[in-house]
Amino acid sequence: MLTAWQGFTLQTLPLARWQAGSLAYRLIGLWGNWRAGSWLLQWAEPLGVLLIALVLGFAPFFDTGLIGVLLIATGAYWLLLTLTDDQRQSVTPIHWGLLLYFAMMVLSTAFSPEKKLALTGLIRFSLYLGFFLLAAQVLRSPRWRNWLLTSYLHLALVVTVYGLRQQIHGVDQLATWNDPTSPLANATRVYSYLGNPNVLSSYLLPAITLSIAALLLWQGWLPKLLAGMMVVLNTACLYFTGSRGGWLGLMVALVVLFLLARYWYAAALPQFWRRWLLPLVFGSFGAAVLGAILTVEAVRLRVMSIFAGRGDSSNNYRINVWESVFKMIGDFPILGIGPGNGVFKKVYPLYARTGFENALGAYSVFLEHILEIGWFGFASFLWLLILTLSQGLNQLGRLRRLGDDQGLWLMGAIAGGAALLTQGCFDTVWYRPVINTLWWLMVAIVAGFAVPTPEPDPAES
Repeated sequence: MLTAWQGFTLQTLPLARWQAGSLAYRLIGLWGNWRAGSWLLQWAEPLGVLLIALVLGFAPFFDTGLIGVLLIATGAYWLLLTLTDDQRQSVTPIHWGLLLYFAMMVLSTAFSPEKKLALTGLIRFSLYLGFFLLAAQVLRSPRWRNWLLTSYLHLALVVTVYGLRQQIHGVDQLATWNDPTSPLANATRVYSYLGNPNVLSSYLLPAITLSIAALLLWQGWLPKLLAGMMVVLNTACLYFTGSRGGWLGLMVALVVLFLLARYWYAAALPQFWRRWLLPLVFGSFGAAVLGAILTVEAVRLRVMSIFAGRGDSSNNYRINVWESVFKMIGDFPILGIGPGNGVFKKVYPLYARTGFENALGAYSVFLEHILEIGWFGFASFLWLLILTLSQGLNQLGRLRRLGDDQGLWLMGAIAGGAALLTQGCFDTVWYRPVINTLWWLMVAIVAGFAVPTPEPDPAES
C-alpha cells in the first residue's frame, strides 16, 4: 500500500533518468553563459520577488487589465530565468501534476463548443501558471520568502483596517447580499477595497493562517505583537464580512493549522499533553463555536440560514444554478465546455431557469472544474491537490527533523490553501485575480519547499 501511494504521488518516480535524456529539460539553462555576464540577472531573485509583490500589491486595488499586464510580465520573466538557469533545478511532482492539469485544459479548449471564449480562458489560466512558476522558483530562498510573505501580511492589514472602518462608520451595500426576509436584511457586510464581502473573506483567509505562522516564527516581542494584532484584526474583519463560506473556511484553517502545529511541536510536549491536547482543544473549540451560535444573534441567524434550503434567497439562487450546472455536465461530461467564465456565461443561459440567467459561475470550484474541463480534467485537478498536500507534508517532516522554523510558513500555506478550497466549495470568487493569485501563491510556497537537490547536468555526465 505504501509503495502504491508513493508511486501515485510520484515520490519514487525516477525523474533524474528522464531529465538526463530529455530534450525539453536541456532547454533549461540554454542561455546560461549569457546570464553569467548579465548585470541585470545578477539581481534575478530580487526582481522576481518584486514582480510577485507587485501582482499581490496591486490586485486588491486595481482592475484586471493592469493585473493581466503584470501577470504577463511574471510569465515572461520566469521563461527568461528558466532559459538562463545555471543550476538546472529539478522539477517537482507538483510541476508534473500541473502539466497534466494544463494539458487537460488545452484538450478541453480544443473541443469546446465556444472555442474562442475557451481560448481566452486558457490564456488567462496560462498567466496564473506563469505567476505560480515564478513564485515557486523565487520562494526557494528563505530570505525572499520571508520578505514576500511579510509584505503580503502588511498589505492585508491595510485592506483589513479599511474594512473595519466600514464596519464602524457604515458603508453602502452594493448588492442584495442578505436575504431580504431575514432580520439581517439591513445589516452591514464589509468589503473593503474588493467590492464584495465574499471576495474579502476569501482574501483574508491566507492572511489569517500566515499571520498565525508569523506569530510563531517572528522573533522579539514587538514583531510578535504586530503578528498577534494581524491575527485579531484579520479575524474580526472576516467576521464582519458575514460570509458563511469564509467562516467555514476559517474553521477548517484553524483545525488544519492546529493539527500541523501538534505534529510540529510533538517532541516538546509532556506526555499528558500528547494524549489530551487534541480532545481538549477540539472540545473547547466546539464549545466556543456552539456558544457563539447560541448567544450571538447575528452568528445564529447566518449559521441557521445554511440549513434553510430554499428558504434563504442566497441558498435558493445557488441551488437553481447548481441544478442547471448538473444538466450542463450531463451534456458535456468528458471534456467539459472549456475553461473560463466567458464560456460559462455563453452556455449557461441555455440551461438556466427563468429568472436565474445571470450567474457568473457554478458557485463551486469543484463543480466548475467538472463543467469546464470534464471528469478527466477534474481528476487531474484532484491529483494536483493530492500531490501538493503530499509534498507539503513530506517537506514539513523534513524541516521538523532539521529544526528549520521555515516550516511554519509551510504550515500556514497548507492551512490557507485548505481554507480557500473550503470556501470555494460554495462560492465563485476564484475568478477574481486577487483570489486566484493567492491560491497559486499557497501552492507555490509548497512547491518552493519541495524543490529537491539539483541534479547533475546530463551533458557533463
